[in-house]
Amino acid sequence: MDSLAQLRAFLHVAERGSFTRAAEGLGLPKASVSVAVQQLETAMGTQLLHRTTRRVQLTADGEQLFQRARDLLDDVEDLQGMFRRDTATLRGRLRVDMSSGLARHLVVPTLPDFLQQHPGLEIELSGTDRRVDLVREGFDCVLRVGPLDDNTLVARTLGCMEVVNCASPSYLARYGTPHTLEALHDHRLVHYVSTLGQRPSGFEYFDGQQYRILPMAGAVTVNSGDGYSAAAAAGLGIIQVPRLGVRQALHDGVLVEILPQFPAEPMPVTLLYAQRRHLPARVRVFMDWVAALLQPHLRPVCGER
Repeated sequence: MDSLAQLRAFLHVAERGSFTRAAEGLGLPKASVSVAVQQLETAMGTQLLHRTTRRVQLTADGEQLFQRARDLLDDVEDLQGMFRRDTATLRGRLRVDMSSGLARHLVVPTLPDFLQQHPGLEIELSGTDRRVDLVREGFDCVLRVGPLDDNTLVARTLGCMEVVNCASPSYLARYGTPHTLEALHDHRLVHYVSTLGQRPSGFEYFDGQQYRILPMAGAVTVNSGDGYSAAAAAGLGIIQVPRLGVRQALHDGVLVEILPQFPAEPMPVTLLYAQRRHLPARVRVFMDWVAALLQPHLRPVCGER
């Protein structure tokens, strides 16, 4: 294999953590991929991967090479397509991450249209509620809902998502429908935390000047968006959730909106990507598509009420 093919094999192994899965993705025999990585290590004069019977991990030198190699191959693909005028000729793999709710409710249902416009693209879609490491895990971009905690990435702010308070009809039949903050003392909240073991916050509301937290009891704590909505639908308590994620449940009567006069703070929606000299055309086109897809569901400014 030539040097570019060796780098491509190395990237596939690093991203998938497996020579077998890398070979499947490349459509090559496993032995060919293994030889390519060995040849690259020989040429670089260093070990790039730790190999065990269970998984493959990057060495310190491998981590340094990983991002440089991705940038190089992205530049090569852009050079190969720089004189093409039709975006339908875009080729390559896109690796993106977003919350499970956005993936299920908005992006996946419309993804066939995007791929029909760009048949040369392949998309690896991670739908998870954990905060992935964009660079280390090899993502081209991440769609994030909520506050940002990493200022090393490029952030493209799309707007803010309205948050609604809701509960199931069965819950409201048992505990009554609250109309005031005082009434919440007799109610339960389904708690959401990003990592189990964290201390739940409580019911967030706007008091006319600022957002505050009202501590509330709750028997259930979850760490996923799907689990959060499912717990509310099961009658386990009140939730505060982006309207987009429960719009069908509200329409079908599975959930009922309550206390509209006390909304939680809208959640910022951001596209994140790594610092690069040149953003690959396929990444830019995908991000533009996602931004247009979300635009009808977002407020342009988070502070607007």
